[in-house]
Parts: sequence; C-alpha cells; structure tokens
Amino acid sequence: MPNRLAHETSPYLLQHKDNPVDWYPWGEEAFERARKEGLPIFLSIGYSACHWCHVMAHESFEDEATAAFMNKHFVNIKVDREERPDVDSIYMSAVQAITGGGGWPMSVFLLPDGRPFYGGTYFPKSPRYGMPSFMDVLRRVSDVYRTNQAALERDAGELARAIGRTISLGSDQTDSHLSDSIFQAAFQALAAHFDAQWGGFGSQPKFPPSMTLELLFRLYHRYGWKHALAMATHTLDRMAWGGIYDQLGGGFHRYSVDNRWLVPHFEKMLYDNALLIRAYLYGYQITGIARYRQVVEEVIAYVQREMTHPSGGFYSSQDADSEGREGHFFVWEQSELRAVLDGHVDAEMVLDYWGVTERPNFEGRSILWVPHPPDEVAGRRGIAVDTLLAEVERARAILFAAREGRPRPGRDDKVLTAWNGLMIKSLAEAGRVLGRSDYTQMAVRAANFLLTALRHGGRLLRSYKDGQARFNAYLEDYAFLAEALIELYQSTFDRRWFEEALALTEAINRYFWDDEAGFLDTSHDHENLIARPQELSDNATPSGTSSAIAVLVRMAILADRPEWRRQAERIFSRLAPAIQAYPSAFSYLASQLDFALSRPHEIALVGDASGEDMAALLEVIRKPYRPNQVVALRSEGDERSAELIPLLANRKQLDGRATAYVCQNFSCRLPLTSARALSEELERPAGA
Repeated sequence: MPNRLAHETSPYLLQHKDNPVDWYPWGEEAFERARKEGLPIFLSIGYSACHWCHVMAHESFEDEATAAFMNKHFVNIKVDREERPDVDSIYMSAVQAITGGGGWPMSVFLLPDGRPFYGGTYFPKSPRYGMPSFMDVLRRVSDVYRTNQAALERDAGELARAIGRTISLGSDQTDSHLSDSIFQAAFQALAAHFDAQWGGFGSQPKFPPSMTLELLFRLYHRYGWKHALAMATHTLDRMAWGGIYDQLGGGFHRYSVDNRWLVPHFEKMLYDNALLIRAYLYGYQITGIARYRQVVEEVIAYVQREMTHPSGGFYSSQDADSEGREGHFFVWEQSELRAVLDGHVDAEMVLDYWGVTERPNFEGRSILWVPHPPDEVAGRRGIAVDTLLAEVERARAILFAAREGRPRPGRDDKVLTAWNGLMIKSLAEAGRVLGRSDYTQMAVRAANFLLTALRHGGRLLRSYKDGQARFNAYLEDYAFLAEALIELYQSTFDRRWFEEALALTEAINRYFWDDEAGFLDTSHDHENLIARPQELSDNATPSGTSSAIAVLVRMAILADRPEWRRQAERIFSRLAPAIQAYPSAFSYLASQLDFALSRPHEIALVGDASGEDMAALLEVIRKPYRPNQVVALRSEGDERSAELIPLLANRKQLDGRATAYVCQNFSCRLPLTSARALSEELERPAGA
C-alpha cells in the first residue's frame, strides 16, 4: 500500500511512495507526531537523478526489516532537495559540521523540534568502505536518544547556533577595498590549481567549472592575459572531448569521477547545461573556434529534444541509471559498435577517434570520448582533419539512431523556476550572439510559461509538475529569473521583459534583503525553520546573492537606481577577501565585480529594431565578446520606454537613421549612426 508520498508531485518523492518505510513529506504533521510520541526524526534528503540515493533506497528503504525498525523508532521524512533548497541548505550545513563533508543522499537525525544532532550521507546495508551499516546507525541513534537526551540537546543547540550564522555588513566595510588587486590575487589562486594536462582545477572528482571559465574570459577581456584564455579554452576542449560530454546526443553529465573527464556520473542536470552553454558561447565569441559553437548548438538541441515541457518550460534532470545500471544507456561494447557501423562508415577510424580499444574503459563497456585531439588522430591516419570529422559526424548519426532504441533513463519532469531562469538567460544570449531566432523563441516561450504557471498573487512559486505549482520561491528563483528577463529584453527589446525584470528586482529587495546581513535565501514571510539560510558561495549554480548582485548592478544603470549599486558595493566589500582567497567558490560574484568596476558601456539605441540600419549596429554590439555593457532600445515615439529606462530619455534619431548613444556613468558621447564608428567607440579604452 503506498505511503503518504503518493500524494506528492516530486518525482523523487514518488520514487519512494511504495517503500515499506512510513515516509512523511516535510510538514507539520510529521513534527507534530514526533513531539506527541517523543520520537526522533530521520530526515532523508536527495533528488531523483542521484545514483547513490537509488542505491540506499534499494538496499535499505525497500527492505522490510529495516523499514520496520525505522517505523517503530523514528518519524521518517523524505525531502526533494530541488523543491526545498532551504531545508537542504540548513541540514547540509549540519552534516558538514558533523562529518567535515557532505553529499546526497543526506541522512540526518533530528530532535522533534527540528534541530539536528547527528548525520551523514550514504550508509550501506552492510559495513563497508569504512562506514557502519545503516541498521547499526539506526540502533545507536535510537539507543542514545532513549538514554542520553541531555547530550543530544547540547549537541543540537551547538549545531543550531553554528548553522544559523549569516554575514554582517558592518559599517567598517567600505568600497575602498574594491580594486584590481582582487582579480590579480584571484587569478593567482586559480592558476595554482589548474590542471595543465587535462584542464579544469584540482584532481578528481572534477565538476565542470562553468562560472570559473566565465571569470577567466573576463580577466582576459580586462587585462589581455593570454594564460587566462589558455586555461579556459584548454578546459573547454578537454570537457567537450571527454566522456562527461555525451558524444552522440549532446549535453553534459554531472561530473567526472576521474581527472581526465572520462568517466562521468551519468545524470544530466538542467543547470549544468545552461551554464555550460554560456561558457562555450563566450569561448566562441572570443576565439571564433567553430567547435565551441557546435557544442552550444548540440546542447541546446538536446534540451529542446529531451528536456522541454510542451508549454515551454524545461525539465530538471535525467537519471544516471537505466535498466538498473548506471550509465547503461550511454556505453557500448566494441562488437556492438562494429556491428552498427560496419558497411556505413570507416569503423576503424571512428573507433580510433572515440578511444574504443580492446580494453573497455567502464565496467566491461566503453564510454565514447576523444582522448587525443582530432588533428593528432587525423595525422596518425594520414588524412585531413575535415575528412575525419565528416566521418565522425556520419557515425554519430548512425549510433544516435541505434541508441534511441534502448530503454531511456528516467527523467525528473518538474519545472523549477530558478533552473529555468538559468536556461532562459543562456538561450537569450545564444540567440542574439549566433543570430538564432529559434533560440530566442525558446527563451520567450519558457519565460511566458514561468510568469503564467509559476506565479500566484504576484509572487513566484518554486516548482511545477502535472499542472500544479507549489512552494514559496527562494532568492535564487527571483534572481535567476530577473537575470534571464534582463537578457531577454536585450535580445528582443520587448518592453514587457524589462518591466517584469524591474518588478522582480523590487521584489528581491522587498522580500530578501536585510540591512545587517544582506540577501537571505528565504523570504521574510517564509516558513519558520530552525535557521534562515544564507548561501554565499557559488557551487553548482550561482548563489542567490551573486545572482541578485548581477541584477542590481545592471538594473541600477537601466532603471537609474543608484541605491541598488550601493547595495551591491556593500556585498562586494564584505566578500572581497573571500573572492581573493577562494575564487573558484566565488567566481560568479567576482564576474559581477568585474562588471561593476569596468565602467560598463550604457548603450541607448533609437530606431526601428527590425530595420537594416539597426541590424548593422546590433551586429557590432552583439557579435564580439562584450561582457560589460547594457543595451536599451526605443522606437521613435515610444515615450513609455523612455519613462521606464532613463538611459533612453531625450534620445533622438539622426537623419531618420538608427542611432546609437554610448554612455558611461550617464555621460554620453556624440550619437553615432555608422557601424564602423560604433565599433571604434566601443573599442576605446575606458576613460579615453
């Protein structure tokens, strides 16, 4: 008989609805029972694409004896971390304080009031890997809870104080700390951990460092540092050639368990792919390397094909497992590859390209990757690189079609506001840089969907599934979507997107800003938890704070709200030492600091957005890598845009032609109507 999770919408929770464990969703009902019966709480947090979450479920939560013990001695709560990042953040902080590490599945033991006293991650069914069995842990916790509650109260009190800390925006912090020396120190720290052979930073496991790559591109743009560019492009190359990239279907897996980007954890997350679209797009803008554009287009094709809701939003993730085995959908036996390819392409050539040998590289099968650059493979075989790549493309299409007949990995088809914001922003940028109106339309459809299906009473909601939107939105939901709408405005110049972005910016300040602590992750009227989380570091995604700062520094210009710039400066000043010491953990925030310190170009355009003369100006603005600019446009007679965006006020066309005004700090140079003159103006050094 299904448990209470049968009434939930989360695919992760629904995976556990038939467990013999008497699971509760997060909510007052579970805590009320714990208080009434004097039982501790076992809190299990995970997500649907998590491989080790599945392992622990099969080993323990589906086991009748384990479930019987859990049901007798604990109140058991299951949480989808993607729906409730606040709960995840609070209790992850506790697990990290207890164990020095963290991860999922997260296993936490709480007092009936919600304070944690013990926790860990995956516990095996039998003792191994130096870990006790899950049943041993359950017995010990139950015994201690019955016999020594005073000690648990003490431990829980200390943990609650530790995880409730936030930063302080003290009056002693000033913007005098904000100088180029921050970037120089950050770059030195990144360079010290760069893997010169395989790209990326540190050793295994390796996560795609999308935001760090963006920072490196910005440092190259700011200083002309060739080493920063080389670090970024080498990493782009190695990731795109690695097993972490789906060589047949496009899209990146979550991370690599080795240092060569070869063996991935096979789940595909929407947020990784959104952020990596930008990294490869910026790489293409700077270098013109066609391979980077190809990756952008392949990732977007994957998202459109497999991750798009019929109404336009984007799904959350795809599972690592199929047919009960991790990665089974994506790997091949050599004989299978030959059987599919022989008679259609030069199988020996493409197997050489994809590193398929007599020695499989993953559990008796082969992950397709490119261990050697294509020019080396072509040279070894005495052919032109173009000949090799053309044969690979034919093989890719054949193998992709064959793979489509396999049972597919599961998909988490809930739509999350924050992650959709990331993808909308990336699509809007890719659409305008690559001249792909279809990408722009994907972004428009998704934005319309979010603002219709995930907004109620003027407030955003977090998650949508099967026609039902749920949960208060968090700082990251508002901020990621606001960033996306700013980019969508600059791609379409549809005033609606600016108006929506402005409303979201005001909501970010209304609901999440605290004068003493800065931005907090939950709104002022959110559910009362044991702490109010504040995640400052950029992890798999930008922190809500970093994204909110990105919104403020741009909207301060576009909406002429200098107080928003001052808010951002308070955060920058407080976190400048962290940016210098731990740049990989604050890369997105560092990129916003680069924007703020760069004296961004404020570009006002007047004229018909669809006219040929305007297209020539937009080509100059959009095609090169210009990370530090904001652009607004109004047609003649559009007074409403001039009211909303002061940058556009009193701007006139010259001689009836599309006209550009380039300003910095609201000081504007003479209006321009030629693409060449505009290009020269934008290339002029700041202050010249």
